[in-house]
Amino acid sequence: MTRNRNLLLALVLAAALASPLLAADATVYGDGVTLEKATPIGELLANPDDYVGKTVRVDGVITAVCKKRGCWIQVSDPDTAKAVRIKVEDGVIVFPLESMGHKVSAQGTFDAIHLTPEQAAKAAAHRAEEHTEESGEEKAACQAEPVGKTVYLIRGTGALIR
Repeated sequence: MTRNRNLLLALVLAAALASPLLAADATVYGDGVTLEKATPIGELLANPDDYVGKTVRVDGVITAVCKKRGCWIQVSDPDTAKAVRIKVEDGVIVFPLESMGHKVSAQGTFDAIHLTPEQAAKAAAHRAEEHTEESGEEKAACQAEPVGKTVYLIRGTGALIR
């Protein structure tokens, strides 16, 4: 089993490094990236129903990282400022805070989460906890998600950070 996993990881890494999009100094997280073509973040957000449940790849710049556990990154398109969160299983992949500002290719399943009022309140509390070092105004802006909102994210399986 370990031999097969190592072989698969080696093949994924070799394919990633062979891609003209990816630099040789890319760091692989999780299963890496296997899809050759990225879906523009703006396209995902403009037509989410077309992508929910599908494996997608996005390319962009890391503009936020979970400060507590490294369990998510926000990937933004530098041309449009559209952004999507890549959420990974806690402890399986850990994104370092130092990855902020780096280019990234990330892959996973696009998901829609329809929040109940209770879930929206809990999410706002969690966001507030993540932003304890920010001023009251920044903290309030982070909590300002409408109740019952649908949140779109990618359940990440891998990434390449350069």
